[in-house]
Amino acid sequence: MRLPPLNALRAFEAAARHEGFITAAEELFVTRGAISRQVKILEDHLGVQLFHRHARGVALTTAGRRLYPVLTQAFAMMMQEVEQIAADAAELRVICPPTLSIRWLLPQLEQFRAAHPEIKLRLTTDFYSNKGFEASEYDLGISLQNRPGRPEDIEVLPLFEMILAPACAPSLLPGLAEGPEALAQHRLLHESPRRRDWPTWVQHFGVEQVDAVSGEVFPNLDMATRAAVMGAGVVMADLVLCQDELARGDLVLPFPEMTCGTPEGAYALIGERQKWHDPKVAAFRDWLMEGPCRAALSALPE
Repeated sequence: MRLPPLNALRAFEAAARHEGFITAAEELFVTRGAISRQVKILEDHLGVQLFHRHARGVALTTAGRRLYPVLTQAFAMMMQEVEQIAADAAELRVICPPTLSIRWLLPQLEQFRAAHPEIKLRLTTDFYSNKGFEASEYDLGISLQNRPGRPEDIEVLPLFEMILAPACAPSLLPGLAEGPEALAQHRLLHESPRRRDWPTWVQHFGVEQVDAVSGEVFPNLDMATRAAVMGAGVVMADLVLCQDELARGDLVLPFPEMTCGTPEGAYALIGERQKWHDPKVAAFRDWLMEGPCRAALSALPE
């Protein structure tokens, strides 16, 4: 059996809810006669009378009382889902790792919200799961440019380079005056248990005297940087993410000319190719390149 026409179902549900055709007609912006005709179409389709009609109005039959709550619930569910889909369409879901969020993206997000009040931005400050970027959960992510196993349908837009250099509290600077080999006499501070940044820098400059995996391990760059400010050792600073400490003089670069990138490449904006030109995605991408990325590039050596 085919479903009855939607207009007939809507007319019946409104008439049953209002217990009359006149108020139902006002709600649906049609005439009383149109409601009556649509109800008759539904009755003919079902082969059963849904209303008792009398001089004082209408009353539901047994069949009408069965159908009415089903339609009310169905229309409510449809409306709820339609509203949710519309809300989701206006929402931009972005994931960015905690340190990058706190030290770079989050302080500038109010500028985006002010420029695009029509877009509801939801930022998740978290690490990616073992599956990597999940397009079903997020519209965009900020990650590193070179990640193994990234699906081919993911667009990657480089934002700014991750540039590394050793940094320490000013009190440690005299002990490093003899050159990078003096790092062997200092405690190295690692920004994660992976201990990748120090080996990258040591290998790049061939500083063989330094044990690049020795020293203290922290869960993130933010904590390692705070420890360096307290004089606990030398951190491998990300020049963009540590720009505040460097600008204030809380940290200094003992070897300012010895900076390098990483095999993981630049920080990058990533997203599913089919969503890449969605208006809200494009708005965030353009804002990111014009504002936060320009600010990041100003912190890097020329």
